[in-house]
Amino acid sequence: MIRAWARAGARDGASRARRGLVLVLPGLWVLGVVTWELCEPTGGRLLQLLAAAPAIACAGTGRRQCVLLGGVCALAALVPFGAGHAGPGPGTRVMTCGAVLAVVGASYLTAGRRKRLLRELERTREVATAAQRVLLRPLPPRIGGLVLAADHLSASEGAVVGGDLYDVVGTRYGVRAVIGDVRGHGLTAIGTVGAMLGSFREAAHDEPELAGVLRRLERAHQRHLGERARRTDPADGGAASPVGEEFVTLLLVQIAPDGSMTALNCGHPWPYRLVWRAVDPVAPLAPGEPMPPLGLFPLPADAAPVRCGRLRPGEGLFLHTDGAVEARDRAGEFFPLAQRLYRSVATTAGTPGPAPAGVVDDVREALLRHAGGRLSDDVAFVLLCADGTDHDPAVPTPATGVPAPWGTGFTTGARTPYG
Repeated sequence: MIRAWARAGARDGASRARRGLVLVLPGLWVLGVVTWELCEPTGGRLLQLLAAAPAIACAGTGRRQCVLLGGVCALAALVPFGAGHAGPGPGTRVMTCGAVLAVVGASYLTAGRRKRLLRELERTREVATAAQRVLLRPLPPRIGGLVLAADHLSASEGAVVGGDLYDVVGTRYGVRAVIGDVRGHGLTAIGTVGAMLGSFREAAHDEPELAGVLRRLERAHQRHLGERARRTDPADGGAASPVGEEFVTLLLVQIAPDGSMTALNCGHPWPYRLVWRAVDPVAPLAPGEPMPPLGLFPLPADAAPVRCGRLRPGEGLFLHTDGAVEARDRAGEFFPLAQRLYRSVATTAGTPGPAPAGVVDDVREALLRHAGGRLSDDVAFVLLCADGTDHDPAVPTPATGVPAPWGTGFTTGARTPYG
């Protein structure tokens, strides 16, 4: 938290310094031109540079400063500098004043249009951010006995979401999580991300088996590709088209109320198990070979979840996409995710319990420093930690007598064991 405040204070200080420089720069320009003319007379020819001051004022500050400074420059242009040195005549001074006023008028109109465009851009950003947050919604801090933390970095500048997807929901079968990576990155993959997340949020509650959730995701992916193919030109379709080559890597994880974990992996990196206060706090979780990504081959008929042990209190499961391990620095070195996790867990080992938010924030900052702020692929992290909190296993029933649906923290009155 202290580091976040320090970074915010540094950004605010830099922003104030830039605003102050923009405010004083037009005045310094006028002062410099007038001083030069007084010290080294040029017969008033240098005063023509005063026309640039209103343009600088309008570009950096606002319309009011533009008009005020433009009037000062116009009056300065009428002053007979260099009268004893064959300075310009009244006609030349009037023409210079007119040129300054013309620049003032043009800059005034340009600044007004710029302000309108900036307001429209800000509203567009707000709408786009809200829409993207609905697609890749923030996770609740807790679901059942699990404490959650997640983060996402898009390779597209200005985008909140990209080609990576994740979600965690609480169901009557346990906590179910998905993390995936769509072929490609950035804005072009958002459609597939929406199809996958929408299908998972429904199937996770409806399907009693984790394999059933995966098959629902496969069908949703096929429907999405079919709809895209129908919207494109048939002459551009086929196996060589982007639609024909698109696939999704997915990792489905289910954590039962007793902590037992099962998973289905379709070409996705296996997660890491984090154990606070252990000699070896970071260990890769790889219980078997993953299946091919969705979209390359049909799922096998015997796609059964693999058992991944038990998540005990004080332990965590760190899910990530391949962008976290493929990020390179200037020397071409990959990001050492396992070593970073080791340091992050060691740093937060003194807390009363697992601190998933601290680990995720630390890994995110280290990744950005390693890549120099330039990402070639989207990155997503999800950390699920068991804190050992006991929850009432009773299923709440609404007034209608129908069992309440299990959700992700949104209830209609009573709390659910995983909500």
